[in-house]
Amino acid sequence: MQIIISNTSKEPIYEQIYVQIKKHILTNELQAGEALPSMRQLAKDLDISVITTKRAYEELEKNGFIFSVVGKGSFVSEQNNEMILERKRKVIEEQLQSAIQNSKEIGVDLSELIELLTLLYKEEA
Repeated sequence: MQIIISNTSKEPIYEQIYVQIKKHILTNELQAGEALPSMRQLAKDLDISVITTKRAYEELEKNGFIFSVVGKGSFVSEQNNEMILERKRKVIEEQLQSAIQNSKEIGVDLSELIELLTLLYKEEA
């Protein structure tokens, strides 16, 4: 598992770790039951504070991506595909809400926004 920390990012380091580990789990690069590096080991590897890795692991556990066993470490949780899809839909809705708000602020009308979304969606296909 590779994690890259950017010191120039506006995103806090713990969140960068959270997002990257979450991505590894959702893309099945990390399988259910697989052990994560210890918080201390990850902190050492990334040359950051253990407190930072602890916060990232706590967020991952709170959101159901990992579970911890005292004295054994942290492991990837079994992922419910329906829950994963629901989380992704929620993220899309939040991003679209932000795009709608930005569009309204600069006077982009609905038809222009739909046209832009359609164009971008077809580009990705």
